[in-house]
Amino acid sequence: MHDPDTDPGTADAGVPASVLATSIEFGLNGEKRHCRIESSSVLLDVLRDEFGCRGVRRSCERGVCGACTVLVDGVPVASCSTFAFAVEGASVETVEGLAAADGTLSPQQRAFAECGGYQCGFCTSGMLMLTTGLLRREPRPDRGTIREWISSNTCRCTGYEMIMESVERAAELTAAPDGDSE
Repeated sequence: MHDPDTDPGTADAGVPASVLATSIEFGLNGEKRHCRIESSSVLLDVLRDEFGCRGVRRSCERGVCGACTVLVDGVPVASCSTFAFAVEGASVETVEGLAAADGTLSPQQRAFAECGGYQCGFCTSGMLMLTTGLLRREPRPDRGTIREWISSNTCRCTGYEMIMESVERAAELTAAPDGDSE
């Protein structure tokens, strides 16, 4: 039987598989996680395959559409073009972590539901994470700022107007002391 960890005749030019793999530890939606990854693993695959974060969407796989957007230490990143080893010791947030433990929607999720900021829903998780990052950085963004931020995420259904309204509504809900602005 072939043992890739000790057999120098591996497919990777004699490099043992143990050299090509590493362990990482990071925070995922507020919980400490660890796993063993190949050195070429991208964050998208680790989140979906290792931790079941299916809200992180696979689409362009080049970091240009935004469907796979997650927050790493509060900064929106394309998880499809981020090496998994880069999140060692970092805090990663996905759409699965937005709602409260009891299922109560976050202000961003409520706003998108109220304003119809989705159609098919495919881009919605990335848009929600982008909105979360934006509102943490700038709690009361103007339309120009919102337009600039959401331009990094592709939506093929809404024409962006309802998304912009959703972000504005999320800002209102987030700014309200009880999270319930009329």
